[in-house]
Amino acid sequence: MERVALVVAPHPDDAEIAMGGTIAALRADGVRVVVVDLTDGEPTPHGSVEIRAAETEAASKILGISERRNLRLKNREVFNTVESRVALANVVREFKPQLLFAPYWEDAHPDHVEASRLVDAARFYAKFVKGELSHEPWYPKKQLYFFSTHLKVRFSPAFVYDISAQLDLKIAALDAYRSQFHANSRNSGRIAEIRREAQYWGDQVGVAAGEPFACREALCMSGSSSLFGL
Repeated sequence: MERVALVVAPHPDDAEIAMGGTIAALRADGVRVVVVDLTDGEPTPHGSVEIRAAETEAASKILGISERRNLRLKNREVFNTVESRVALANVVREFKPQLLFAPYWEDAHPDHVEASRLVDAARFYAKFVKGELSHEPWYPKKQLYFFSTHLKVRFSPAFVYDISAQLDLKIAALDAYRSQFHANSRNSGRIAEIRREAQYWGDQVGVAAGEPFACREALCMSGSSSLFGL
């Protein structure tokens, strides 16, 4: 069976900030990675719809993402509505991912909080047998949560994914979002901060760089290689 991961991000650049290294690592391992941005991220001080679209395309090429959708919800007004659940559930049913990635459920940004709830609901909606949804029913085996938060608090992840070999690709993808990180003086140091965060999480598990993930469900391991690889 084809291995598929579906990443749902509130805004363009959230996927790269939180798990750009993991996306690149999964792609290198032959996993089909699909990214769904819920909004176009605009308005911002130095961006536009066209600029953000071009930046997103450039970042996607760097990470090897060939399939990226935008659900066209309104930035700053993301809500866990029935209509949004159906739209996202249809994408889940179309691509049939085994792994579904969502924003962490605690955040200062309302769009991120609602996006997390929306992914939870869409995962459940996607398995409905009767109704008006397109494609065949599907239920992703596991839902994982990435950290792209506006809260400066210490999180306790379920695991940290080793991105030592992909850290430079992650940073290059973030550099593609020039309107957000370079043109905006308030965010001029953010990319360096993201690099330090990746190195911090890597240090927690004994590697050069890592990205943390949470999970509400138990994670299964089998075989001594998995256990000794912790």
